Amino acid sequence: MLEYWRSTVGKKQIVALTGAILVGYLILHMLGNLNSAFGPGADEARVDWYASWLRDFGEPLLPHAFVLWLVRVVLLGALIVHITGIAQLVKRYREARPANFPAKRIGRSIESIAMLGTGALLLAFIVFHVLQFTTFTIQITPVHEHTVYANLYWAFQKWYFLAIYLAALILVGMHLRHGVWSIFQTLGLDSPSRNSMLRHGATALVVVLVVGFASVPILFFTDVLDPPLTHAALIALPGAFS
Repeated sequence: MLEYWRSTVGKKQIVALTGAILVGYLILHMLGNLNSAFGPGADEARVDWYASWLRDFGEPLLPHAFVLWLVRVVLLGALIVHITGIAQLVKRYREARPANFPAKRIGRSIESIAMLGTGALLLAFIVFHVLQFTTFTIQITPVHEHTVYANLYWAFQKWYFLAIYLAALILVGMHLRHGVWSIFQTLGLDSPSRNSMLRHGATALVVVLVVGFASVPILFFTDVLDPPLTHAALIALPGAFS
């Protein structure tokens, strides 16, 4: 396995596989986020119930939150391997290139040229996102454990959080549009007879992900979704959460 990782082909394929894992998580994460669109509910927000279900999944056979933490460990491992593999491949390509030899850009898309840049910015955003909604380190708006709907609602009442997340989604779209297509190529799934379908499929997937993720903060910011039940009484207070 170590020899496979050390080879250029093996490294590229492992980068592709870890990328596929991360894309799969994004799809599931988007579907989970869309539970917010059901609103605060009569007794409990659907997204809060979903978050509780994730923590309880596997009980009593497995310990509380075991599956959730297992997923987190797998994702962290996939992310570390993905980034390490890309960094080593870039270093290997640069060392193999003759001195002062310009990088060939003819026929390359903007997304492919910007992959390293968008990837670095997305990594910074992931850290920001975890600090805001997982560890609750960023406390500019009220964030509490087990109140996902309220956390999202009050965060996206701030225009700058909306702007940050929409800008991040543009980066996601650019990175994935080339990344998903590259996964097909690296794993040998492409062929002249279906390349057009794969390219259109990659684009369609990216559009669905970007629109799906963007819809939640926009619905909160525009007040299409009602305030959380636990904070409804505070709305009438002058300057509340201003």
